[in-house]
Amino acid sequence: MQDKFKREIITTADGSTTIHLPELNEQYHSKHGAINEAKHVFIKNGFDHVTDVHGVDTLNILEIGFGTGLNAFITYLEAEKRNQKVDYVGVEAYPVAFDEAKLMNYSKAMSAGNREQVFETMHQSSWEAPYQISSEYTLTKKQLLFKDIDDFDCYNLIYFDAFGARVQPELWTVDIFQKMFDALKDDGVLVTYAAKGSVRRAMQEVGLIVERLPGPPGKREMLRASKTN
Repeated sequence: MQDKFKREIITTADGSTTIHLPELNEQYHSKHGAINEAKHVFIKNGFDHVTDVHGVDTLNILEIGFGTGLNAFITYLEAEKRNQKVDYVGVEAYPVAFDEAKLMNYSKAMSAGNREQVFETMHQSSWEAPYQISSEYTLTKKQLLFKDIDDFDCYNLIYFDAFGARVQPELWTVDIFQKMFDALKDDGVLVTYAAKGSVRRAMQEVGLIVERLPGPPGKREMLRASKTN
């Protein structure tokens, strides 16, 4: 969908960049702070929660909406700090071009300039095949529509970072969340910036246990959903 529209690089409130689609009035990350949103939603309430509560030797993560690679990169940095092995799968229907990805300032904004090559490697690595980013972190990028995901019992954690329901309501349906439920392992967790009642109800309908949590800057709430035995 988003490949049809004009794309602009903008700077968000915390100084980090993202891609803005003016015709949709939508961006890949929150205009209130791309890095702050990623750290709050996906690291604090996802990665940290799962590793602290359900510690595993290898953390299997699925990202719905690989986009600019921000979530994958921040997860790499956090995994490095914790010596946590991560097998990361990023699904993206419309990949960001490498020239656009190079315009993202995440390494500098997070004072991780010595890891700039890691971020670039994430975008240069081949699609559809595992790539060993480091001894602790493996990345697999898959180009496909979310409706075509058919993984079963694979992931401890899902980052659900699709475009918002206002723009792409078909990505926030019972059918999609059934696929997420199936893809999660027992005690697996899904986190998303979204908090709409229709999204919460769709998650609950497929059997996920849903929590409302304080949201990132600019949002009152977010959702975390768990698959329990």
